[in-house]
Amino acid sequence: MAALFPLEIHTPTRIFFSGQVEAIVLTLLDGEAAVYANHSPFTAPVNPCLLSIKDEDGNWKTAFTAEGILEVKSHKTILVSDAAEWPDEIDYERVMDAKQRAEEILAGGILKFEKETASAALLRANMRIKAKSGK
Repeated sequence: MAALFPLEIHTPTRIFFSGQVEAIVLTLLDGEAAVYANHSPFTAPVNPCLLSIKDEDGNWKTAFTAEGILEVKSHKTILVSDAAEWPDEIDYERVMDAKQRAEEILAGGILKFEKETASAALLRANMRIKAKSGK
């Protein structure tokens, strides 16, 4: 049996996940990362991405996570995220509306902050669509 470590995923509204896991894979600001038991401690910003969790039974689960901070410690790994959702929790119509709004702003936005905000919204929408579709 592979070594396990405790993982907690917190959002502003709930504890999204708390349990023993074998591994997680997610996208940090500087690229994709995998964390296993006994990983070196670090703290890093997380980009919106598909979060893969290998549970204690060796099964992979995928979820969407928004921007956040990952803290890997010797005794626990914690992800604090603006949002996290399992595929069955994602409202596809709401995501498609958000994607369309972001694309419209990107096409016509003049101010830099409008385009940056819309780009971030588009990335979140696209990651939710991937999580929902399982691709």
